[in-house]
Amino acid sequence: MQPQQRILNAETLISHGNVAGRQAMVQILEAGLQAADPYNNMIRLVRLKGDRLIVGDADFILEGDPRQELEEIDLREIDRILVFGIGKGIQRAAKALEDTLGDRITGGHVIDKQGCPIILDRISVTLGAHPVPDEHCVAGCQRILHLTRDLTERDLVFTVIGNGVSSLLTLPVPGVSLEDVRETTRIMQIEQGAPTNELNPVRNHLDQLKGGRIARHIHPARAIHILTGSALNYAAVMDRNVWLHTMPERSTFAEAVEMLKKWQAWDAVSPAVRRHLQEADPAFDTVRRGEYEQYRFRVFEAMPQHLAMLPTARRAAQEMGFRAHVLYRYSHMEAAAAATMAGSIALNIEEFGEPFEPPCVLLGGHELLVTVGKESGMGGRNQEWALAAARRIASSPQIVMGSVDSDGNDGPGHQFGGDASVPVLAGGIVDGETWANAFQAGFDADAELRRHNTSPVLWAVNSGVQTTYSISINDLTAIMVLGRSIPRPHP
Repeated sequence: MQPQQRILNAETLISHGNVAGRQAMVQILEAGLQAADPYNNMIRLVRLKGDRLIVGDADFILEGDPRQELEEIDLREIDRILVFGIGKGIQRAAKALEDTLGDRITGGHVIDKQGCPIILDRISVTLGAHPVPDEHCVAGCQRILHLTRDLTERDLVFTVIGNGVSSLLTLPVPGVSLEDVRETTRIMQIEQGAPTNELNPVRNHLDQLKGGRIARHIHPARAIHILTGSALNYAAVMDRNVWLHTMPERSTFAEAVEMLKKWQAWDAVSPAVRRHLQEADPAFDTVRRGEYEQYRFRVFEAMPQHLAMLPTARRAAQEMGFRAHVLYRYSHMEAAAAATMAGSIALNIEEFGEPFEPPCVLLGGHELLVTVGKESGMGGRNQEWALAAARRIASSPQIVMGSVDSDGNDGPGHQFGGDASVPVLAGGIVDGETWANAFQAGFDADAELRRHNTSPVLWAVNSGVQTTYSISINDLTAIMVLGRSIPRPHP
């Protein structure tokens, strides 16, 4: 499967406003989005030579892994090959395994996000909800569990996971219902804005497969675990992990209780959740490194940092003649507040040439937050960042700002309702004219931001980015200042 153009509505995005800046922005974001497609990396990582399967490459072995050698497997000694994948857009990674291994694949199952097209032929697929899991997530997990029931030492299992796994891999423990887990997730993450790493100790201890327990079911088969997160190393994966659910996990029942109380959710979640966490039954604890190292496994990363979105987008900007700087790699700020700050930096560059002289591009990688409370607008963090940025740079002649989600699906989209005529977007590209265009189109853009209802606004003013689907590894933000302009009043 050859690389495909990821931004689907490029012509519309560059048809208005600051056309030169929008054209450059589309090219930079496209380069970053291409780097977020795991297919080509997977083809390099897993390859066949006759009856020998070779897994590994210098680019894909985790830093600090005591086993730096390639993994070579004589397929004449293997009875079955199964593939399990869980994550947003993870079918792109599984498709590479299908294309490499062909009919040697016995079967398997992938849980992807609702809205993604099904592209697999030999591996069955369930499409589940994210960020709040649904009954399809549970059904997909039951299918995976069924396929592990009779694995032996002569079987080989590939797992491929990525962002979104913590929602899509949901199979509640006995005594806790799916609705209990859904409500816990909604309260902590959607209403209170808890980051994923503080939500996961809770839901890891409410689940039968999270926290390395899926690896328990794969044992005694030989396992190749492929991770599509970025900036990974062996110590973090084995000792500090709370979200790579095919690997060992570090959190405790006590930490789960602590996180619920920290985010004012303890009294709001169901009695069943509180009871299960307080009982702290060791039978439902997660898998620690000591147990995990008794399994037969290798672990590889498919999306190493030096091949990721940020460095790729930076190289693209530099090739176009921009001074390109990475402003930040991680941020857990509220999206609208982060955009206001980013827009202020852009205005300072435009007027004073500080801290960088234009033409320049400032890049960011992040998973920003949108704390929605009881609101149910259609949008996501990248779109919220874009629309809030449009407000800050209103009337600027030299600034273009854009933000996209690597998986092509920014936020819940239609999961919580919304205008069915508006597609699920990946993000937005805005310039100095966007804010005024929104009002001309009949929107009170300030009110829509407060409602977190950004998709209809961006789509109406031809500034919403629509892309193909891929895995979720991060978001990419670009702040572009084409040149200096005369001083002017700032809102």
